Amino acid sequence: MNPRHDARPHIESWLTDMDGVLVHENKALPGAPELIHQWVESGTPFLVLTNNSIFTPRDLAARLRSSGLEVPEERIWTSALATAEFCRSQIPNGSAFVIGESGLTNALHEAGFVLTETNPDFVVVGETRNYSFEAITKAIRLIIGGARFIATNPDATGPSADGVLPATGAIAALITKATGKDPYIVGKPNPMMFRSAMNKINAHSETTAMIGDRMDTDVVAGIEAGLHTVLVLTGISDQSEIERYPFRPDEILHGVHELLP
Repeated sequence: MNPRHDARPHIESWLTDMDGVLVHENKALPGAPELIHQWVESGTPFLVLTNNSIFTPRDLAARLRSSGLEVPEERIWTSALATAEFCRSQIPNGSAFVIGESGLTNALHEAGFVLTETNPDFVVVGETRNYSFEAITKAIRLIIGGARFIATNPDATGPSADGVLPATGAIAALITKATGKDPYIVGKPNPMMFRSAMNKINAHSETTAMIGDRMDTDVVAGIEAGLHTVLVLTGISDQSEIERYPFRPDEILHGVHELLP
């Protein structure tokens, strides 16, 4: 599929997106179970990444298992975990007011944070299916009062069986409109998401590859993080979509099955 280079460099570690790369509508994509099994058996460092901040790694491991993928929970890296790690690096043992679900609250707790509505260091907005007007109002007032505004990811909408749902980016935009302040967004396409993932598995950018299905998040963040980028066409991107952007991935594959020996 016209890789940009004649040969893939020596890759020791792998980062891979989840939806559209390993699974589609809760079914494993061709080659995904075999690739994960190969990495686990060979002791290859890898992480499965997702911008979804609702679920804990344990929840996601169970979801992947039902799809036919055996991914250890310690091999899952979410925007919630990356956000908690970022907040901890900024203010160790800090405090936060959170709009989000267990994936985000658990990650912040485990990073040593106290969750509070009183003078928090951060207001952290993540994915939730239960946005409340009261919580959004509280977030706006706390940010105006000086709390730092953080969002787990920029996605404005998310999928559901009935159609699109408003997601983190949409709620963050509402808060921005009311406060005049933009959030710092930790998840893709911020390359910090990849750097924090590499730190977790002691990987180096020169020998790490990123597999994704989106040019505007996976590929651009991978390029900015200095990774070898692999775009698969099992998700959202096709050739016409690729042509829209001024940058290109290192490799373009039909799917992860092409990475099997």
